[in-house]
Amino acid sequence: MNTNQNSTPSANQTAASTLSVLDTAAANGSFGIFGRAVEKAGLKETLAGPGPFTVFAPTDAAFDSLPAGKLDELFKPENKEQLSAIINYHVVNGRRSAADVGKWDAARTVNGQPAPIKRDGETVSIDGARITVADLASANGVVHGIDKVNLPAAKKN
Repeated sequence: MNTNQNSTPSANQTAASTLSVLDTAAANGSFGIFGRAVEKAGLKETLAGPGPFTVFAPTDAAFDSLPAGKLDELFKPENKEQLSAIINYHVVNGRRSAADVGKWDAARTVNGQPAPIKRDGETVSIDGARITVADLASANGVVHGIDKVNLPAAKKN
């Protein structure tokens, strides 16, 4: 796991420190679909706000692993609420490093549902999604890339 726990920020961290979590993810180049999903969910302004946020952003490859047609279905305007719930299940309030997250049993997501955390040696996962890119610093939080799109449990009426 790349945790970048040095006390001196790397060049990438310094450059990213003026960007929002969304702009930081976009600058990484692996999170284009996540950015589009945030826009379609109507959460772009929120995640560009002051935060701080910890975002577990599924990579483009993670989105590509969804069942055929699932993403297109989620991107339909009538599914905006469901997409928003999914995006919010990938966001935690506060600025948390991968090392911090690895100490938890669960993450309290903005969605309201807890996401289980597991640590196996240096590998940290959230609801079964491994953190593959850790600690991308931004002005309003931190981004961790994950290898799976996590779907929250359906809400009971």
